[in-house]
Amino acid sequence: MSDALITSRERMRLALRHQEADRIPIHDDIWTATIKRWQAQGMSDAVSYEDYFGFDMRFFRPDISPRYPERVIERTTEYVIEATPYGSVRRNHIDHSTTPELIEYPVKSPADWQEAKRRLEPSYTRMNWLTLKSGYDRARAENRFVAYRSAMSYDQCQNYIRTDELLPLLITDPDWVRDIVETIADMVIGMYQVIVKEGYEFDAAFLSGDLGYRKAPFFSPRTYQQIFKPVDRRIFDFFHAQGIPVIMHSCGNVRPLIPDLIDAGLDCLQALEVKAGMDLVELKREYGRDLAFMGGIDVRAMSDPDPQVIEREIATKIPAARAGGGYIYHSDHSVPNDVSLAQYRRVLELVKKYGEF
Repeated sequence: MSDALITSRERMRLALRHQEADRIPIHDDIWTATIKRWQAQGMSDAVSYEDYFGFDMRFFRPDISPRYPERVIERTTEYVIEATPYGSVRRNHIDHSTTPELIEYPVKSPADWQEAKRRLEPSYTRMNWLTLKSGYDRARAENRFVAYRSAMSYDQCQNYIRTDELLPLLITDPDWVRDIVETIADMVIGMYQVIVKEGYEFDAAFLSGDLGYRKAPFFSPRTYQQIFKPVDRRIFDFFHAQGIPVIMHSCGNVRPLIPDLIDAGLDCLQALEVKAGMDLVELKREYGRDLAFMGGIDVRAMSDPDPQVIEREIATKIPAARAGGGYIYHSDHSVPNDVSLAQYRRVLELVKKYGEF
């Protein structure tokens, strides 16, 4: 079946319903530094990378931060240190080629949290309406799949409290963490309602909720069940009541949490980080009837000078993952700047080759 016979929107919808289309849908996240490298290698800078590669999905996100004043504190030839809308101070490479280092966190006590919480109210002013309208109208005209995107759960908590202080709070003060997570959920839901009230419609919710690292989740399934699962269920139930599925992003190894995520109502898990131990083929075999998957293609294979490495990666995973629907192509995190434009074009050629039904 040719691409002309089915739209991006329908291709994504079918995948999330565990049904086969013409090919698997395609989307990816790409580092800013990678985009700059590719533009130097001939990629047009007149369009977004989503449009350049013809990805099937488009995202639109509101501001759910406490909106503290932003400013540049220091800039060098290598780094920039900035105060963020979360009230934190972070240092980042000038080219944004790595995860930023958080130097100072805004919440060091329950009183600090109460100050931040007072700033967390859904509002019409939290959306760039001109950008939303132009991007949304174009996406709809092109029959792209349109997703509401936001952060949630433990992932968003880390914007407020440093990890080595946050994790002990799960044991010593779980009620405080619950309050943070519930407040974040109110923002996620409230801003969706603000946008929809203005006449916009979404095909899915894409929510970032990092729960894992290297070889395991940040915390036990029991802790997830006690603190995070009830809030995740509330969010998932809300979006299901709006008639749309939920895709959740999590870095790291979250395999022990998958049964609870399914029970809470998750529809699709992304990004299946290979170096953390997430195996797309095994996950599909074990959970593919209940959960769709997005990702799982190792970015390290993309940059290998031997082109057979990435072909083996794609040829061994995508045919197994695509069977019966329920799979969307994505890298296993985001595409780093050691991948050339030619190498990435080859990736997409292989994805389409092995992703056809």
